Amino acid sequence: MKKQLAILSAVALAGSVLATTPPKAPKAPQRKFIDPQNMDMSVRPGDNFYQYANGNWLKSNPVPASKTSWGSFNELREKSVQAMKDLLEGAGKNTTKGRLYQMVGDFYASGMDSAAIDRKGFDPIKSDLSRIEQLANKEAALDEMALQRKQGNGMLYGFFVSQDRKNVSKYLPQLSQGGTTLPDRDYYLKNDPRSQKIRDAYRDHLTKMFGLIGEEPTKASQNADIILRFETALAKAQMARVEMRDPYKTYNKFTVTDFSKQTPHMNWAGLMPKMGVSGQDTVLVQSPAFFRSVDSLLTATPIEDLKVYMRWNIVKGAAPYLSDAFVKQNFAFTKVLTGQKEQTPRWQRMSSLIDGTLGDMLGQLYVQQYFKPEAKQRMITLVDNLEASFKEHIQALDWMSEETKKRATNKLVSFKRKIGYPDKWKNYDGVEITRNDFFGNVKAAGKWSYNYMINRLGKPVDKTEWGMTPPTVNAYYNPVNNEIAFPAAILQFPFFDAEADDAVNYGGIGAVIGHEMTHGFDDSGRQYDADGTLRDWWTKDDAANFKERAGKVEAQFFGFKVLDTLAVNGKLTLGENLADLGGLAIAYDAFKKTKQGKSNTKIDGFTPDQRFFLSWGQIWRINVLPEQQAQLILTDPHAPGQYRCNGPISNMDVWYQAFNVKPGDKMYKPKEERIKVW
Repeated sequence: MKKQLAILSAVALAGSVLATTPPKAPKAPQRKFIDPQNMDMSVRPGDNFYQYANGNWLKSNPVPASKTSWGSFNELREKSVQAMKDLLEGAGKNTTKGRLYQMVGDFYASGMDSAAIDRKGFDPIKSDLSRIEQLANKEAALDEMALQRKQGNGMLYGFFVSQDRKNVSKYLPQLSQGGTTLPDRDYYLKNDPRSQKIRDAYRDHLTKMFGLIGEEPTKASQNADIILRFETALAKAQMARVEMRDPYKTYNKFTVTDFSKQTPHMNWAGLMPKMGVSGQDTVLVQSPAFFRSVDSLLTATPIEDLKVYMRWNIVKGAAPYLSDAFVKQNFAFTKVLTGQKEQTPRWQRMSSLIDGTLGDMLGQLYVQQYFKPEAKQRMITLVDNLEASFKEHIQALDWMSEETKKRATNKLVSFKRKIGYPDKWKNYDGVEITRNDFFGNVKAAGKWSYNYMINRLGKPVDKTEWGMTPPTVNAYYNPVNNEIAFPAAILQFPFFDAEADDAVNYGGIGAVIGHEMTHGFDDSGRQYDADGTLRDWWTKDDAANFKERAGKVEAQFFGFKVLDTLAVNGKLTLGENLADLGGLAIAYDAFKKTKQGKSNTKIDGFTPDQRFFLSWGQIWRINVLPEQQAQLILTDPHAPGQYRCNGPISNMDVWYQAFNVKPGDKMYKPKEERIKVW
């Protein structure tokens, strides 16, 4: 779910689908994994199942002042970040135990020394700001941007090294749109009151930030206008998020020489070596039209304005790591964007920062303390069970030909599984971390990360590498490696608990596993073959049948609204919605093969099927601040929690049977209108 969506346990997963010994009959657990105290039984399950399953929990768990949302994921992330804090504080007291302890311990200590950080003010970026002021022309400005990128300061456009989607055994340099600050292009382009309020707040933020680096008020205000004009022009050139979901539309391969002809003022043959890239004659470009627009924009922009834009990017990138005045002003703007009332505590920000920069070092400590080897095997068994269920679903499809079924099954059984943590860890060779230079530590880690990425070029693709760290409460599917990954931290209740009955585990982590598997067959993932290559393996009729069904899911979610008027974007969220629908159906059929799934024995008053769906409902419980929800509608490929819960189940006959949902209930859909894809 990097699509959003591991469990710390050293004991066996109860009642595995393919267990060789008969599982024991379920017994009432000591803990209530489905707790009626969290439910609102005044609501009919067929009217609003999400509210029925979670109503009292939602009332009792408002969003904390230092957060923008609070739900099942947030609870686990809070637990994970607390675990990281304990590990980091422990490492800081034991830095003589070895390089790993010294690196993460000293980094954390440097970040927690707010007094030392405040004494430096914005000294750490003065040399960069001064050098930009001395630039004489646009060619020098582009060269400086290229050099800044090697320091971790990207601006104007995106650049990364990743696999060639049509030749997945090779890494290629890739260029993408970028250059803006606000969360989405629409904030620059729309004139509704919400967007205008955010633009006004952004202009005020820019003015104050320039004031913090010594600009006079009039000059700071003028700079803010320059930034808004320049970034608005960039936003107009950008593709919309829905367009960017098309893997073919964003795949444009050029020789470096030919692409330079499209951008006559940006000579990539000269710029790439300055970014550390050498010996590469090919580049992948996400949006050639964006770069043509940027080239024109550069010719129309005075050098002094371009330098203002560059200085802003230096300040913006450094602000979270500078003195308290910069951190407070950053948060003042965050409050407008998200509604967050209090700054996230420094220890949480530092824990998350180190997880994001030295994640494989901190991850090793996390796994040693919180994840046992036996848990990995239990998860592998569950993945096996879900794969078997998915295979049966493919074979039973009435809209897919035997030819495409065979290819789909081959892709399914070719999934690579990553459970808990990597088989090998990054060692961060060359990174020096000291206890008294926080900003220097951030820069050192950023430089290493960039060089690590660049050094992939010319080397075999490393398919053992993870896209998330072990303390991450999430999971993902990566199409170019055809892999599913479940970091250690998501393997906890409410997603999984070794003491829980099968209904709870299959409705939770089982559906998450199914979700990630289904991403390999959603509207984007289905376009990649079993080896991860972007290649069409569908017959024309089968592709048309899929698109017809996916279109119904798209339409269903366009019908959902938040904050009274904001519609869920059915196109933007289509991949996640397809994965939820398929993943839940696959998990249910896997559950029905267990002893509990075949029985009608109630636990705490609920049948096995009811507990399965209630488990599904409770993993999506979440309260979100209105400002944050409005932003997520524009930027998040996931639908709001209520609709992730209610949308899929309204298409499942077995849910209607489990809760006796009848015509007249608000969520009722006639059987012929219920959508089944996988």
